[in-house]
Amino acid sequence: MRKIALISEHASPLAKPGSIDSGGQNVYVAQLAMHLARLGYLVDVFTRRDSTLLDQVVDWVPGVRVVHVPAGPAHFIQKESMLPFMEQFARFMIRFARREKIPYDLVHANFFMSGIVAKQVRQALGIPFVITFHALGRVRRLSQKEADGFPDARFDIEEQLMREADRVIAECPQDRQDMEALYHAPADRIDIVPCGFDPDEFWPVTLDARQQLGLNRDEFIILQLGRMVPRKGVDNVIEATAILRHRYKVPVRLLVVGGNSETPDPVATPELGRLQRKTRELGIDDCVTFTGQRQRGQLRYYYSAANVFVTTPWYEPFGITPLEAMACGTPVVGSAVGGIKTTVVDGETGCLVPPKDPEALAERLEWLYRHPHAAQRMGWSGMRRAYQNYTWRSVAGNVAAVYERVLEPAGTYPLPPLVASGEVGLRS
Repeated sequence: MRKIALISEHASPLAKPGSIDSGGQNVYVAQLAMHLARLGYLVDVFTRRDSTLLDQVVDWVPGVRVVHVPAGPAHFIQKESMLPFMEQFARFMIRFARREKIPYDLVHANFFMSGIVAKQVRQALGIPFVITFHALGRVRRLSQKEADGFPDARFDIEEQLMREADRVIAECPQDRQDMEALYHAPADRIDIVPCGFDPDEFWPVTLDARQQLGLNRDEFIILQLGRMVPRKGVDNVIEATAILRHRYKVPVRLLVVGGNSETPDPVATPELGRLQRKTRELGIDDCVTFTGQRQRGQLRYYYSAANVFVTTPWYEPFGITPLEAMACGTPVVGSAVGGIKTTVVDGETGCLVPPKDPEALAERLEWLYRHPHAAQRMGWSGMRRAYQNYTWRSVAGNVAAVYERVLEPAGTYPLPPLVASGEVGLRS
């Protein structure tokens, strides 16, 4: 029985997605850990302790423990400020493995700072490591410029990790291309394994989802769901909504789901305050609803109630929310960046638009409003694509195949077949 140590320094599987620094990586680590356990692996997830109320070791689900690492202050700090504590994180993890006498077979680092830890663990304990970066510093800097709070040292750290990791897991073809072009990463060390969705969480709600949420049946409902940070491009969706309302006379309702609290609080979520002011300036505050944060179990109702799900970030390493929307049978309009341009098939499961272009976004949304049957067919096509290619069960199987490549270099482990399109699945 393999024993795997997942490292995710700032993204705990126990955190609520949608809050500060809690999003796709949290979901990835949580779902991967659970599904690896279902495949027979024993998994410990090491994440930084950010509260004095947390037990050091939490038995989370069968086969998975969460280990809270005392590295830095026991309260929330932004991930941009965590780099100085990685040495402390590594020392604790090495001591923990020795004290508990746990013979981990492999370490899987998530994010570049976890990679620093994994490298030290390998040096101390002789354990191989693989890494999923989730975001790349040079790509982030190109898109966010001065808003990027990470130091330049991140670039060299990432480049070194790409050379030294036993395998690198890219989340989409664009991720791999960026590693090769911007970091000169060796192509033969990179496998492409996408993120996924959980069919036990997301499916089309057959009962009237709008009625359950108290929404108007006659409105054209656009859903924007995710973290409230500038790079997600929520203001782009708001501007497109204004165009739909004022120019195209569409009876539109924009639902903005997310934030750091269950009720919209511009103090707790400053970006939310900026977006609320923007809706007032554009004269559409009566047709934009900010819901605040919602529990995972509620999200399928929002996806199912929407006519279309929109996500137009400037930069997105992968993007899990489009998959969740597709799994609920909802067409997706997304910006043609990162993983979104792989998961969303333009004209088949939704539409791709340039980021920061509300005119183009409004044009696509108006077309979907005028062609509801075509939009419905896109939703069905997206659902089929999600279930065929992107369940967490298949993702975990592909990640496990990467592990076994490292642990059984002779290739005795049966690798899963490649997807015919070559867009998703295990590749090297």
